[in-house]
This record gives sequence, structure tokens and C-alpha cells, in this order.
Amino acid sequence: MRLSTLTFALAGLFATGAVAQELNLYSSRHYQTDEALYSNFSKTTGIRLNRIEAGEDPLIARIINEGAASPADVLVTVDAGRLWRAEQAGLFQPIQSKVLNERLPANMRTADGQWFGFSARARVIVYNKLTVNPADVQNYEDLANPKMKGKVCTRSGSHIYNLSLMSALIEHLGEARAEQWAKGVVDNFARAPKGGDTDQITAVASGECGVAITNTYYYVRLMKSTKPEDRKIIEATGLIWPNQKSFGTHMNVSGAGVIKTARNKEAAVKFLEYLTGNDAQTYFAEGNNEWPVVKGVALNNKALASLGTFKMDTLNIGLLGKNQPVAQKIFDRVGYK
Repeated sequence: MRLSTLTFALAGLFATGAVAQELNLYSSRHYQTDEALYSNFSKTTGIRLNRIEAGEDPLIARIINEGAASPADVLVTVDAGRLWRAEQAGLFQPIQSKVLNERLPANMRTADGQWFGFSARARVIVYNKLTVNPADVQNYEDLANPKMKGKVCTRSGSHIYNLSLMSALIEHLGEARAEQWAKGVVDNFARAPKGGDTDQITAVASGECGVAITNTYYYVRLMKSTKPEDRKIIEATGLIWPNQKSFGTHMNVSGAGVIKTARNKEAAVKFLEYLTGNDAQTYFAEGNNEWPVVKGVALNNKALASLGTFKMDTLNIGLLGKNQPVAQKIFDRVGYK
């Protein structure tokens, strides 16, 4: 596990002898634009920010192992499933904030305020333009249709992205229908699940697969690339917003919560509130080709905006975690490895 610590502070903050407020942030985000996100927080608040970076699961394990002695004030990570795991481990404390309640949509806040979503990503269907009729895959459920026999590619069923999608389907379809769907998808595999989302898109473009599931930001990265091979991938594939006539396209988040043992709770709450500001929303979302979650924030990412508008699933992010144990059991039963 690679760890790095970066500290941002106002120049001359200690010139008057005043004691600075601090914030200890554990973050699994590692995007270049986040540097501006964090430094701007210190500039606007005067709060010194100390950051520890690592992978999502190692950071959660680190806070658990540190116990009551953990210096962590805030955990920032990706996917509602991981935030829920941190909640289940007892890492967060509930936060009541008028700013968070007013700025964030209700579905981007857990019911008891233990963690919050600050930027959104969509899980979509990508198809090969030569071998698949897009009319045949307008919904997640269509991936289980016998028409897709030998054409479906995904990453591992145990990956958090697919577990969160399955959690949403359990909520919308019920456990029995969701399991039928999972079995149908397994029956339609073009190959055993492997690789990441970019690998799925590449396999669709090459014709190895006809359709795949991916998070939108992987697709937009390829759209923005100047590499000829990436341009060919985009030219060979199309993107579908699933379930536009029913519950909408599955959405997930980058999010954060205040650690239960936080020594700098006031600064931690200020940081979460800061993330709902227009500038922070732009930094947060632009760093990984995601959408701002605060209403009215402009989307400056031209490539992402070019995908157009779509109906988003408004399922509360807390439910994506709650259903994960059942989702994993279903995947195990149907052989979705």
C-alpha cells in the first residue's frame, strides 16, 4: 500500500501566533484536480489540511486498525458500497448540518447523516455498433435476454461497482427477479469476468464482446484521449443510458463522512459543507469526469456534457450498501465470479 501525506496551509498563518485549526483527511481519490480542491479549502477557511492517500479498502482497514487513536477526521472514498462498509464498521458519526441538508439532494444523504455523496457517476451499457442493435439493450434487464447469448462482458461480480448495481436492482425488481437477471447475465457471458471497466469497453470495440457494463467516466476518458487507438474504440462503440422508461440509470458516488473519533469535528463539518460549494463541486466532479450533485452547478466538462441528459435513478445511496450482502450471495449462487 502506497501512502503519501500532503499538507496545505495559508502562508503566514502563524505570523500572529494564533493556533491554526487542522483537518486530517484520509482520501482514496487521486486525481490531479483534487489538489486545487484541497488547497482552495485551506485558502478559504484557514484550516490546515493534512492528507493521507491510499486505496479505498486499505484506508478503511487502516482506520479500523488505528481504533480510538486514529488521527483521521474525514474519510473520502468512492462508491456507496465502500462508504456503507465503513459505516458498518462503526467509523462514522451522524452529522446534522443545515448546509448539507439544503445543498445536497435527499438521495445523496443517508437517513441519519453518517455519510454523503458529493459527485455522481453512472453505470451504463456500451455496445458494438456492428454486431448489436442498440434497441435490444435499452435496459439492464436486456443483458439477460437470450438475444445476448455469448455477447456480454463485465468485470468481476465481486467488484464493488457491480455489487452496487445489483443492490439497486434488488431494490427495484425484488430479490427473486434480480437473481433471475443475474443468472441470465451469466448464461450470456462472452467470456469469464475479468479486468476493469476500460478492458470491457476495449473488448466490445474489438468484437470479443457485443455489450458491456461500465462507469461513464471510463468511457469519457477514452473520448478525451488523443491516442489513435482510443479514438478507434469510441468510433466502434455506442453508449446507452439504461432504463429510461422505468427507474432510470443506476448512479453511484464519490462521498465522505466524519470519523467517529474525529478530534477536529468542527473543521470536518466545514470541509463537508465546503464540498457542496459551486467551486468545490466543479473541482470534485471534473477530476474524474463525474457529475456535480448540487442543483444548478454548471457542467464545464464538454466531453461529459456531449453525452446529453438522461433520467437518473434517484434511489437513496444508503440502500446501495444495505443490499450488498444479499447481492453478493446472489452472485455466488448463480456463479457470477
